[in-house]
Amino acid sequence: MIGGTRSGTAFRRCRHSRGMADVRREPPRKAHLSLETTEPMSFGYGFISGLLSSILGMAGFGAVLSLHFPQYLTAAALRPLYSLEYLRAIIHVTLVASFLLGSIAAFLRANKTLALIGIGFTLAAALLGGSQVPVAGDVGSGSWFGLDFFVLNLLLYSAVFIPLERLFALRADQPVFRRQWVVDLTYFFINSLLIEILTILTLQPALILFAWARIEWLSSAVGSLPLVVQVLAILLVADFTQYWVHLTFHAVPFLWPFHAIHHSAVEMDWLAGSRLHLVDVILTRALTYVPIFVLDFSPQALIAYVFLVAAQATFIHANVRWEFRALRRLVATPAFHHWHHSAEREAIDKNFAVHTPIWDILFGTYYLPDRWPVAYGLSGRQDIPARWVTQLVYPFRKRSRGQ
Repeated sequence: MIGGTRSGTAFRRCRHSRGMADVRREPPRKAHLSLETTEPMSFGYGFISGLLSSILGMAGFGAVLSLHFPQYLTAAALRPLYSLEYLRAIIHVTLVASFLLGSIAAFLRANKTLALIGIGFTLAAALLGGSQVPVAGDVGSGSWFGLDFFVLNLLLYSAVFIPLERLFALRADQPVFRRQWVVDLTYFFINSLLIEILTILTLQPALILFAWARIEWLSSAVGSLPLVVQVLAILLVADFTQYWVHLTFHAVPFLWPFHAIHHSAVEMDWLAGSRLHLVDVILTRALTYVPIFVLDFSPQALIAYVFLVAAQATFIHANVRWEFRALRRLVATPAFHHWHHSAEREAIDKNFAVHTPIWDILFGTYYLPDRWPVAYGLSGRQDIPARWVTQLVYPFRKRSRGQ
Protein backbone atom coordinates (compact mmCIF):
# COMPACT_ATOMS: atom_id res chain seq x y z
CA MET A 1 0.00 0.00 0.00
CA ILE A 2 1.04 3.60 0.00
CA GLY A 3 4.02 4.27 2.14
CA GLY A 4 2.39 4.48 5.51
CA THR A 5 2.77 7.29 8.01
CA ARG A 6 6.00 9.05 7.09
CA SER A 7 5.98 12.59 8.41
CA GLY A 8 6.31 15.53 6.02
CA THR A 9 9.72 16.34 7.49
CA ALA A 10 11.00 12.82 6.95
CA PHE A 11 9.59 12.84 3.45
CA ARG A 12 11.39 16.06 2.59
CA ARG A 13 14.64 14.82 4.15
CA CYS A 14 14.42 11.61 2.12
CA ARG A 15 13.83 13.55 -1.07
CA HIS A 16 16.67 15.95 -0.35
CA SER A 17 19.20 13.23 0.38
CA ARG A 18 18.20 11.23 -2.67
CA GLY A 19 18.46 14.32 -4.88
CA MET A 20 21.94 15.12 -3.54
CA ALA A 21 23.05 11.56 -4.18
CA ASP A 22 21.88 11.82 -7.77
CA VAL A 23 23.76 15.09 -8.30
CA ARG A 24 27.03 13.80 -6.84
CA ARG A 25 27.00 10.53 -8.71
CA GLU A 26 29.45 10.69 -11.60
CA PRO A 27 27.60 10.05 -14.87
CA PRO A 28 29.00 7.30 -17.02
CA ARG A 29 31.13 8.53 -19.92
CA LYS A 30 30.79 5.43 -22.08
CA ALA A 31 27.95 5.45 -24.60
CA HIS A 32 25.17 3.07 -23.59
CA LEU A 33 21.42 2.38 -23.82
CA SER A 34 19.26 2.30 -20.70
CA LEU A 35 15.74 3.19 -19.55
CA GLU A 36 17.27 4.64 -16.38
CA THR A 37 19.90 7.33 -16.16
CA THR A 38 22.18 8.87 -13.55
CA GLU A 39 22.99 11.84 -15.78
CA PRO A 40 21.48 15.29 -15.02
CA MET A 41 18.00 15.87 -16.44
CA SER A 42 17.97 19.66 -16.29
CA PHE A 43 18.26 21.98 -19.28
CA GLY A 44 21.63 21.95 -21.01
CA TYR A 45 22.39 18.24 -20.55
CA GLY A 46 20.47 16.83 -23.50
CA PHE A 47 17.68 15.13 -21.58
CA ILE A 48 14.93 17.54 -22.63
CA SER A 49 16.20 17.42 -26.23
CA GLY A 50 16.11 13.62 -26.21
CA LEU A 51 12.67 13.49 -24.63
CA LEU A 52 11.20 15.97 -27.11
CA SER A 53 12.93 14.15 -29.97
CA SER A 54 11.32 10.83 -29.00
CA ILE A 55 7.87 12.43 -28.62
CA LEU A 56 8.10 14.34 -31.89
CA GLY A 57 9.45 11.27 -33.69
CA MET A 58 6.57 9.09 -32.51
CA ALA A 59 4.06 11.83 -33.33
CA GLY A 60 5.47 12.29 -36.84
CA PHE A 61 5.46 8.55 -37.43
CA GLY A 62 1.84 8.35 -36.27
CA ALA A 63 0.83 11.24 -38.54
CA VAL A 64 2.43 9.56 -41.55
CA LEU A 65 0.59 6.33 -40.75
CA SER A 66 -2.67 8.28 -40.55
CA LEU A 67 -2.08 9.61 -44.06
CA HIS A 68 -1.29 6.11 -45.30
CA PHE A 69 -4.46 4.62 -43.80
CA PRO A 70 -6.97 7.47 -43.28
CA GLN A 71 -9.94 5.14 -43.61
CA TYR A 72 -8.80 3.26 -40.50
CA LEU A 73 -6.73 5.62 -38.36
CA THR A 74 -8.30 9.08 -38.52
CA ALA A 75 -11.17 10.50 -36.44
CA ALA A 76 -14.13 11.49 -38.60
CA ALA A 77 -14.87 14.52 -36.41
CA LEU A 78 -11.42 15.97 -37.16
CA ARG A 79 -11.41 15.46 -40.91
CA PRO A 80 -13.37 18.62 -41.80
CA LEU A 81 -10.72 20.60 -39.91
CA TYR A 82 -7.86 19.21 -41.98
CA SER A 83 -5.90 21.40 -44.34
CA LEU A 84 -3.63 18.90 -46.06
CA GLU A 85 -1.12 21.58 -47.05
CA TYR A 86 -0.69 22.80 -43.47
CA LEU A 87 -0.74 19.24 -42.13
CA ARG A 88 2.17 18.28 -44.39
CA ALA A 89 4.08 21.37 -43.26
CA ILE A 90 3.51 20.45 -39.61
CA ILE A 91 4.67 16.86 -40.22
CA HIS A 92 7.80 18.12 -42.00
CA VAL A 93 8.69 20.52 -39.16
CA THR A 94 7.97 17.81 -36.58
CA LEU A 95 10.27 15.28 -38.24
CA VAL A 96 13.08 17.79 -38.81
CA ALA A 97 12.85 18.98 -35.19
CA SER A 98 12.88 15.39 -33.95
CA PHE A 99 16.03 14.59 -35.93
CA LEU A 100 17.87 17.75 -34.84
CA LEU A 101 16.91 17.38 -31.17
CA GLY A 102 17.84 13.71 -31.27
CA SER A 103 21.24 14.58 -32.70
CA ILE A 104 21.82 17.13 -29.91
CA ALA A 105 20.83 14.56 -27.28
CA ALA A 106 23.09 11.93 -28.83
CA PHE A 107 26.01 14.37 -28.68
CA LEU A 108 25.41 15.56 -25.09
CA ARG A 109 24.40 12.36 -23.30
CA ALA A 110 26.16 9.07 -22.75
CA ASN A 111 22.77 7.35 -22.56
CA LYS A 112 21.61 7.37 -26.20
CA THR A 113 18.20 5.75 -25.66
CA LEU A 114 15.95 8.78 -26.11
CA ALA A 115 18.03 10.07 -29.02
CA LEU A 116 17.81 6.75 -30.86
CA ILE A 117 14.07 6.47 -30.23
CA GLY A 118 13.47 9.92 -31.73
CA ILE A 119 15.83 9.46 -34.66
CA GLY A 120 14.56 5.91 -35.26
CA PHE A 121 10.92 6.95 -35.50
CA THR A 122 11.90 9.90 -37.69
CA LEU A 123 13.78 7.67 -40.12
CA ALA A 124 10.90 5.17 -40.18
CA ALA A 125 8.48 8.00 -40.99
CA ALA A 126 10.82 9.24 -43.73
CA LEU A 127 11.03 5.75 -45.25
CA LEU A 128 7.21 5.65 -45.36
CA GLY A 129 7.15 8.87 -47.38
CA GLY A 130 7.48 11.56 -44.70
CA SER A 131 5.45 14.71 -45.11
CA GLN A 132 4.93 14.04 -48.83
CA VAL A 133 3.27 10.66 -48.40
CA PRO A 134 0.21 10.39 -50.67
CA VAL A 135 -3.15 10.06 -48.95
CA ALA A 136 -4.07 6.43 -49.52
CA GLY A 137 -7.76 5.67 -49.19
CA ASP A 138 -11.06 7.45 -48.84
CA VAL A 139 -10.72 10.17 -46.25
CA GLY A 140 -14.49 10.42 -46.02
CA SER A 141 -15.11 6.81 -45.03
CA GLY A 142 -15.97 5.72 -41.49
CA SER A 143 -13.35 4.92 -38.87
CA TRP A 144 -13.41 3.67 -35.31
CA PHE A 145 -9.94 4.87 -34.39
CA GLY A 146 -8.34 8.28 -34.03
CA LEU A 147 -4.59 7.90 -34.30
CA ASP A 148 -4.48 11.46 -35.59
CA PHE A 149 -6.28 12.62 -32.43
CA PHE A 150 -3.70 10.81 -30.30
CA VAL A 151 -0.87 12.46 -32.25
CA LEU A 152 -2.38 15.92 -31.82
CA ASN A 153 -2.94 15.32 -28.11
CA LEU A 154 0.56 13.98 -27.58
CA LEU A 155 2.16 16.93 -29.37
CA LEU A 156 0.10 19.55 -27.58
CA TYR A 157 0.21 18.19 -24.04
CA SER A 158 3.85 17.13 -24.04
CA ALA A 159 4.96 20.43 -25.58
CA VAL A 160 3.13 22.35 -22.83
CA PHE A 161 3.37 20.23 -19.70
CA ILE A 162 6.81 18.60 -19.90
CA PRO A 163 8.66 21.97 -19.90
CA LEU A 164 6.30 23.34 -17.21
CA GLU A 165 6.93 20.34 -14.97
CA ARG A 166 10.69 20.65 -15.38
CA LEU A 167 10.79 24.44 -14.78
CA PHE A 168 8.16 24.75 -12.03
CA ALA A 169 8.15 21.28 -10.49
CA LEU A 170 6.49 20.64 -7.15
CA ARG A 171 8.69 17.56 -6.73
CA ALA A 172 11.84 18.32 -8.68
CA ASP A 173 13.34 14.89 -8.04
CA GLN A 174 10.39 13.12 -9.69
CA PRO A 175 11.63 11.97 -13.11
CA VAL A 176 9.65 12.33 -16.33
CA PHE A 177 9.81 8.56 -16.67
CA ARG A 178 8.45 7.92 -13.19
CA ARG A 179 7.10 4.62 -11.94
CA GLN A 180 4.21 3.31 -14.05
CA TRP A 181 4.56 6.00 -16.71
CA VAL A 182 4.12 3.28 -19.34
CA VAL A 183 0.68 2.26 -18.04
CA ASP A 184 -0.45 5.91 -17.95
CA LEU A 185 0.84 6.49 -21.48
CA THR A 186 -1.18 3.42 -22.50
CA TYR A 187 -4.31 4.99 -21.00
CA PHE A 188 -3.51 8.22 -22.83
CA PHE A 189 -3.09 6.28 -26.08
CA ILE A 190 -6.21 4.11 -25.72
CA ASN A 191 -8.52 6.94 -24.64
CA SER A 192 -7.28 9.10 -27.54
CA LEU A 193 -7.36 6.28 -30.09
CA LEU A 194 -10.95 5.33 -29.20
CA ILE A 195 -12.25 8.89 -29.60
CA GLU A 196 -14.96 7.83 -32.09
CA ILE A 197 -16.19 4.93 -29.93
CA LEU A 198 -16.16 7.00 -26.74
CA THR A 199 -18.07 9.80 -28.46
CA ILE A 200 -20.80 7.38 -29.53
CA LEU A 201 -20.98 5.70 -26.12
CA THR A 202 -21.10 8.98 -24.18
CA LEU A 203 -22.93 11.52 -26.33
CA GLN A 204 -25.48 9.25 -28.04
CA PRO A 205 -27.22 8.06 -24.83
CA ALA A 206 -27.92 11.69 -23.88
CA LEU A 207 -29.23 12.43 -27.37
CA ILE A 208 -31.50 9.39 -27.47
CA LEU A 209 -32.69 8.89 -23.90
CA PHE A 210 -33.26 12.50 -22.84
CA ALA A 211 -34.70 14.14 -25.95
CA TRP A 212 -38.08 14.27 -24.17
CA ALA A 213 -36.65 16.47 -21.41
CA ARG A 214 -35.88 19.41 -23.66
CA ILE A 215 -38.05 22.49 -23.05
CA GLU A 216 -38.32 24.63 -26.15
CA TRP A 217 -38.46 28.07 -24.50
CA LEU A 218 -35.60 27.21 -22.15
CA SER A 219 -33.44 25.89 -25.00
CA SER A 220 -34.11 29.04 -27.00
CA ALA A 221 -33.21 31.24 -24.03
CA VAL A 222 -29.96 29.38 -23.38
CA GLY A 223 -29.01 29.39 -27.07
CA SER A 224 -29.52 33.17 -27.30
CA LEU A 225 -27.07 33.94 -24.49
CA PRO A 226 -23.66 35.42 -25.40
CA LEU A 227 -21.02 32.75 -26.03
CA VAL A 228 -18.95 33.72 -22.97
CA VAL A 229 -22.00 33.39 -20.72
CA GLN A 230 -22.87 30.04 -22.29
CA VAL A 231 -19.35 28.73 -21.69
CA LEU A 232 -19.44 29.82 -18.03
CA ALA A 233 -22.90 28.29 -17.61
CA ILE A 234 -21.92 25.01 -19.23
CA LEU A 235 -18.86 24.78 -16.96
CA LEU A 236 -21.04 25.25 -13.85
CA VAL A 237 -23.75 22.84 -15.01
CA ALA A 238 -21.29 20.18 -16.12
CA ASP A 239 -19.21 20.52 -12.96
CA PHE A 240 -22.31 20.24 -10.74
CA THR A 241 -23.30 17.04 -12.53
CA GLN A 242 -19.79 15.63 -12.51
CA TYR A 243 -19.44 16.44 -8.80
CA TRP A 244 -22.30 14.05 -7.96
CA VAL A 245 -21.20 11.41 -10.46
CA HIS A 246 -17.68 11.54 -9.03
CA LEU A 247 -18.97 11.34 -5.45
CA THR A 248 -21.16 8.36 -6.41
CA PHE A 249 -18.13 6.47 -7.76
CA HIS A 250 -16.52 6.95 -4.34
CA ALA A 251 -19.61 6.06 -2.31
CA VAL A 252 -21.06 3.03 -4.13
CA PRO A 253 -19.07 -0.18 -3.48
CA PHE A 254 -19.93 -1.61 -6.90
CA LEU A 255 -18.58 1.46 -8.70
CA TRP A 256 -15.56 2.20 -6.53
CA PRO A 257 -13.21 -0.43 -8.07
CA PHE A 258 -13.60 1.25 -11.49
CA HIS A 259 -12.62 4.64 -10.06
CA ALA A 260 -9.96 3.19 -7.75
CA ILE A 261 -7.86 2.65 -10.87
CA HIS A 262 -7.56 6.43 -11.19
CA HIS A 263 -6.54 6.77 -7.53
CA SER A 264 -3.92 4.04 -7.74
CA ALA A 265 -1.33 6.47 -9.15
CA VAL A 266 1.26 7.17 -6.45
CA GLU A 267 3.02 10.00 -8.31
CA MET A 268 1.24 12.98 -9.82
CA ASP A 269 1.93 14.61 -13.17
CA TRP A 270 0.00 15.60 -16.28
CA LEU A 271 0.00 12.03 -17.58
CA ALA A 272 -1.48 10.60 -14.36
CA GLY A 273 -4.81 12.24 -15.20
CA SER A 274 -5.17 9.84 -18.13
CA ARG A 275 -5.41 6.79 -15.85
CA LEU A 276 -9.17 6.25 -16.14
CA HIS A 277 -10.96 2.94 -16.57
CA LEU A 278 -13.13 2.85 -19.69
CA VAL A 279 -16.29 2.27 -17.62
CA ASP A 280 -15.41 5.31 -15.51
CA VAL A 281 -14.87 7.41 -18.64
CA ILE A 282 -18.07 6.29 -20.34
CA LEU A 283 -20.41 6.70 -17.36
CA THR A 284 -18.96 10.04 -16.25
CA ARG A 285 -19.02 11.61 -19.70
CA ALA A 286 -22.44 10.21 -20.62
CA LEU A 287 -24.11 11.52 -17.46
CA THR A 288 -22.31 14.87 -17.66
CA TYR A 289 -23.62 15.40 -21.19
CA VAL A 290 -27.26 14.97 -20.11
CA PRO A 291 -27.90 18.50 -18.73
CA ILE A 292 -25.71 19.98 -21.47
CA PHE A 293 -27.90 18.35 -24.10
CA VAL A 294 -31.18 19.11 -22.33
CA LEU A 295 -30.33 22.81 -22.03
CA ASP A 296 -29.22 22.84 -25.68
CA PHE A 297 -26.10 24.94 -25.47
CA SER A 298 -24.70 26.12 -28.79
CA PRO A 299 -22.16 23.92 -30.64
CA GLN A 300 -19.53 26.63 -30.14
CA ALA A 301 -20.05 26.57 -26.36
CA LEU A 302 -19.87 22.78 -26.33
CA ILE A 303 -16.59 22.82 -28.29
CA ALA A 304 -15.14 25.41 -25.89
CA TYR A 305 -16.22 23.26 -22.93
CA VAL A 306 -14.59 20.13 -24.38
CA PHE A 307 -11.27 21.92 -24.79
CA LEU A 308 -11.44 23.60 -21.37
CA VAL A 309 -12.34 20.45 -19.46
CA ALA A 310 -9.55 18.49 -21.16
CA ALA A 311 -6.98 21.22 -20.40
CA GLN A 312 -8.03 21.74 -16.79
CA ALA A 313 -8.42 18.05 -16.00
CA THR A 314 -4.85 17.57 -17.20
CA PHE A 315 -3.46 20.65 -15.46
CA ILE A 316 -4.86 19.86 -12.00
CA HIS A 317 -2.89 16.58 -11.99
CA ALA A 318 0.37 18.25 -13.06
CA ASN A 319 3.56 18.19 -11.03
CA VAL A 320 3.71 21.99 -10.63
CA ARG A 321 4.09 24.02 -7.46
CA TRP A 322 1.63 26.81 -8.28
CA GLU A 323 -1.05 27.26 -5.63
CA PHE A 324 -3.10 30.22 -6.98
CA ARG A 325 -4.02 31.23 -3.44
CA ALA A 326 -6.19 34.17 -4.55
CA LEU A 327 -8.37 31.81 -6.64
CA ARG A 328 -8.29 28.67 -4.49
CA ARG A 329 -11.99 28.90 -3.46
CA LEU A 330 -13.20 29.75 -6.95
CA VAL A 331 -11.15 27.64 -9.38
CA ALA A 332 -9.96 24.04 -9.07
CA THR A 333 -6.16 24.15 -8.93
CA PRO A 334 -3.40 21.52 -8.80
CA ALA A 335 -3.17 22.00 -5.01
CA PHE A 336 -6.93 21.42 -4.66
CA HIS A 337 -6.94 18.26 -6.77
CA HIS A 338 -3.69 16.86 -5.43
CA TRP A 339 -5.44 16.62 -2.07
CA HIS A 340 -8.20 14.57 -3.72
CA HIS A 341 -5.48 12.05 -4.64
CA SER A 342 -3.79 12.17 -1.24
CA ALA A 343 -3.33 8.97 0.74
CA GLU A 344 -3.72 10.88 4.02
CA ARG A 345 -6.92 9.87 5.79
CA GLU A 346 -8.11 13.44 6.37
CA ALA A 347 -8.25 13.99 2.60
CA ILE A 348 -10.19 10.84 1.64
CA ASP A 349 -13.47 11.56 -0.17
CA LYS A 350 -12.74 15.29 -0.52
CA ASN A 351 -12.49 17.76 -3.42
CA PHE A 352 -14.70 16.11 -6.07
CA ALA A 353 -15.12 19.11 -8.39
CA VAL A 354 -13.12 19.56 -11.59
CA HIS A 355 -13.71 23.24 -12.39
CA THR A 356 -14.73 25.04 -9.21
CA PRO A 357 -14.54 24.15 -5.48
CA ILE A 358 -17.88 25.94 -4.93
CA TRP A 359 -19.72 22.61 -4.95
CA ASP A 360 -17.34 21.07 -2.43
CA ILE A 361 -17.70 24.12 -0.19
CA LEU A 362 -21.51 23.98 -0.41
CA PHE A 363 -21.75 20.25 0.27
CA GLY A 364 -19.05 19.93 2.91
CA THR A 365 -16.35 18.06 0.98
CA TYR A 366 -13.82 20.89 0.65
CA TYR A 367 -10.33 20.24 2.04
CA LEU A 368 -7.29 22.39 1.27
CA PRO A 369 -4.73 22.89 4.06
CA ASP A 370 -1.72 25.17 3.65
CA ARG A 371 0.63 22.42 2.50
CA TRP A 372 0.92 19.77 -0.19
CA PRO A 373 0.16 16.07 0.38
CA VAL A 374 2.94 13.85 1.65
CA ALA A 375 1.88 10.81 -0.40
CA TYR A 376 -0.63 9.90 -3.06
CA GLY A 377 -2.63 6.81 -3.91
CA LEU A 378 -5.01 4.48 -2.13
CA SER A 379 -5.20 4.44 1.64
CA GLY A 380 -5.20 0.99 3.21
CA ARG A 381 -4.37 -2.26 1.48
CA GLN A 382 -3.80 -1.99 -2.25
CA ASP A 383 -4.16 -4.90 -4.64
CA ILE A 384 -4.64 -3.08 -7.93
CA PRO A 385 -2.38 -4.65 -10.59
CA ALA A 386 0.27 -2.62 -12.38
CA ARG A 387 -0.56 -3.31 -16.06
CA TRP A 388 -3.28 -1.80 -18.25
CA VAL A 389 -4.86 -5.11 -19.27
CA THR A 390 -5.08 -6.45 -15.73
CA GLN A 391 -6.41 -3.09 -14.51
CA LEU A 392 -9.11 -3.28 -17.18
CA VAL A 393 -10.48 -6.55 -15.77
CA TYR A 394 -9.74 -5.81 -12.09
CA PRO A 395 -13.11 -4.11 -11.25
CA PHE A 396 -15.07 -7.04 -12.66
CA ARG A 397 -13.69 -9.29 -9.97
CA LYS A 398 -15.61 -9.35 -6.72
CA ARG A 399 -14.22 -6.45 -4.71
CA SER A 400 -15.53 -4.11 -2.11
CA ARG A 401 -13.99 -0.85 -1.08
CA GLY A 402 -13.01 -2.14 2.32
CA GLN A 403 -11.04 -5.08 1.00
